[in-house]
Amino acid sequence: MVKVRFAPSPTGFLHLGSARTALFNWLYARHTGGKFLLRIEDTDKARSSKKFLDEILEDLKWMGIDWDDEPLHQSQRFEVYREKAEQILAKEKAYKEGEAIIFKVEKGRTIEVNDIIHGKIAVNTNDIKDQVMIKSDGSPTYNFACVVDDAYMEITHILRGDDHISNTPKQILFYEALELTPPKFGHMPLILGQDGAKLSKRHGGVSVEEYKREGFLPEALANYLILLGWFPGEDHEVLSMDEAVKLFDISDMSDVQAKFDIQKLRWLNGEYIMKKTTEKLLPLIKEQLLTAGFDMSGVTDDYISKLVDLYKIRIKTLRELGELADWFFKDDFTMDEEGKRKYLDKEENKDNIRIFVDRLDGLEDFSHENIEKICRDIAEERELKAADIIHPTRLAISGKTKGAGLFEVMELLGKEKVIKRMRGVDK
Repeated sequence: MVKVRFAPSPTGFLHLGSARTALFNWLYARHTGGKFLLRIEDTDKARSSKKFLDEILEDLKWMGIDWDDEPLHQSQRFEVYREKAEQILAKEKAYKEGEAIIFKVEKGRTIEVNDIIHGKIAVNTNDIKDQVMIKSDGSPTYNFACVVDDAYMEITHILRGDDHISNTPKQILFYEALELTPPKFGHMPLILGQDGAKLSKRHGGVSVEEYKREGFLPEALANYLILLGWFPGEDHEVLSMDEAVKLFDISDMSDVQAKFDIQKLRWLNGEYIMKKTTEKLLPLIKEQLLTAGFDMSGVTDDYISKLVDLYKIRIKTLRELGELADWFFKDDFTMDEEGKRKYLDKEENKDNIRIFVDRLDGLEDFSHENIEKICRDIAEERELKAADIIHPTRLAISGKTKGAGLFEVMELLGKEKVIKRMRGVDK
């Protein structure tokens, strides 16, 4: 049975690169009917935090990643690591320096790894210095604890980032010293920014938590991260986790560094938003609006649902709805200055708005069909294009030059506010 693991350190938020590592391990386990296990690498007790651990586990669940069995915590296994190090010491393959136990690296050997992704990797032990197994404070080093735990957990395949390639030959030495069979290794190229540099804040953010806060959907983020290292074909760019599990083949993973493209992620997120029902989007949108500080008192779910229906094809993140439609929740919205000069500083446009608002004032059924008929009647009477009335009116009621269909948003905003804002252009 395939057994893989994801081993986060609870010293910070879940990085996008780590989330991708978790995803590929999870995909491989679920595709093969194997097990996906969690190990918490919390040997650094000073920097490890329950807050970060809770956040990491929550982010994994949020992305649709579940795990088998209870997570193993390295902080609870210090005695095990010391016992294993003492076994190697007893074989005279290690030595002590004070309280530290250090492994003696045999020189002049070549260690070969048949990497699942990169193929053969060879390293000469002349390039590897003696390896500390147990530090003087009693805590284990990363590479040693890793080997002890992977063997204990019966891990068959280790899929991780390229930054661990240098660790692999050192770990193989420990497997040999403990007379254990190493698992198969696969190292994924790291995620880079569009400029080829290491992924950082300037590329759009580095943690799952940031994208969650920005209003990205978990299925969109997971979908995009899966595409950074494995390409299922043009017909499968937008794919669910279930589809990915069926299609995934570890032999198809790329050995080329993946470039993170925030615009591609935004596009993908927009696709998922459009496909999601308004009913499912409603609580997510409400949370975003509340977080953004909008006054939601007296605002009904029906009102927000209608707003979502109007804007879901226009937004790429959930947060954008509040940015594009703030004027539905407050009267002191910001006016687009360039739009104002173009549309509202011209007397003929103000005159059209005055005629339009006077006729709207007498309208009993304030439906978008009736609003549109009045607008187009005025345009025909005055030998204008409807756009000559639509653009100035949109700016008057919203402060924006673009948005959802004008007549539909006027209906939703309501007659009283529409009339008040249109008359306000003369103030």
